[in-house]
Amino acid sequence: MADRRARRNLNSRLKRRRRAGNPMQAYDALPPGLRHWLASACLPWSPASALRVWIKAGGSQNPVAAAARLDAAETAMLQRDARVWEFRT
Repeated sequence: MADRRARRNLNSRLKRRRRAGNPMQAYDALPPGLRHWLASACLPWSPASALRVWIKAGGSQNPVAAAARLDAAETAMLQRDARVWEFRT
């Protein structure tokens, strides 16, 4: 039974996506402030999605505001996930 539980996530009907390129190189190419934020993030962000938010928030000019925007986005995702797993009677 433990063996079947270990494979449970592999039996998803969702389409698998292959990532192009080397994920570590993408991470290493990120700005230092963004890498620092990702190191303490609660959720596993992809380098591409984190960089999109960083650029949109003006991370190169104002890294503090960009980090605050990333915190807000992560908080929203955590709250949305909490509603999904909320126990209902």
